[in-house]
Amino acid sequence: MASDRWPSARSRHDWVDSATMPHPQLLRDMALFVEVARRKSFSQAAAALGMPISSLSRRITMFEASVGLRLLDRTTRKLALTSSYGEAYLAQVSRLVDEAQRTFDDMMAVAKGPSGFLKIAAPPDFWVLRHLSGVITEFSALHEHIHVHVDLKPAPVDLVGDNYDLAVAIEEPRETSLIVRKVAEVENGIFGAPSYLAERGAPMTPLDLERHQVIVPTQGTSATWSLVRGEETVAITVGGPLSCNSLSLARRFAVAGQGLTRANIINVDNDVSTGRLARVLPDWTLPATPVYFVTTSRLLPAKARSFIDFATKRLATVLATASGESRRAGARPSRLAERAALSF
Repeated sequence: MASDRWPSARSRHDWVDSATMPHPQLLRDMALFVEVARRKSFSQAAAALGMPISSLSRRITMFEASVGLRLLDRTTRKLALTSSYGEAYLAQVSRLVDEAQRTFDDMMAVAKGPSGFLKIAAPPDFWVLRHLSGVITEFSALHEHIHVHVDLKPAPVDLVGDNYDLAVAIEEPRETSLIVRKVAEVENGIFGAPSYLAERGAPMTPLDLERHQVIVPTQGTSATWSLVRGEETVAITVGGPLSCNSLSLARRFAVAGQGLTRANIINVDNDVSTGRLARVLPDWTLPATPVYFVTTSRLLPAKARSFIDFATKRLATVLATASGESRRAGARPSRLAERAALSF
């Protein structure tokens, strides 16, 4: 027979705990599970968390037992989420863990401002060394409690595996799970060395590019370029004996006189001003190169949000100014380029 008596003080406390309060270890295990699932590796997760692999594996096993579901498939070579429950559970738990971390960071930021170790990946391009470095310097001066570390790495970057807070990218990542924020655009043009232009002549129209050696900065012997002048658009197939997967290397080939190449006008600004390269068809532009900030989540710690908010405004302004200066410099063809055009 059911009792109408209200539980004693002790039993009321136990009832509230069991009915409404999650066990503290459950929340910690959720965070451990998210770390392992995102990295797809017990060893990498353990290293990032600063705990033994055996302890981490045991906690995940106990966590699976507590929820009554198998969330991870483990083999000697591979760790993967189970398709039945693991993937769906990760999506739900990730939001909880990220929100909890953000709440903690926000409280710390209120107390003493954004702080911590901010790890950024960026491409090893000239504009990064010249312009992004200045933005980071300004940010660092304003946030003494944030230590900023920058790795220059070509794409693609493993944000989770290498423990980056964010990446600066000039190509939109293929992984649909990543969060991409477009920051700015940089104009592209076509450039060649004076020695090459003296030998082959400067193109006067987009169609002239068909008879030129073009260094293609992608894998393959040819590429299709879309050139724009006002409302006029011309698609042209270009190619040559050299190709590579690096814009920086393509620029070096061009400086060596191996052909024409497309380039970010900021990246070759110094080459143009010193006469190592000259812009051809300056009235025509190629599709602009977008600059992105890439993160693994929309819920970011205060240190990352502070940098993105600051850098988005400053970098857009800096790159727009630099592009304008480079455009004006590149629009003045060198005398050698003019003579090369007239001789052909």
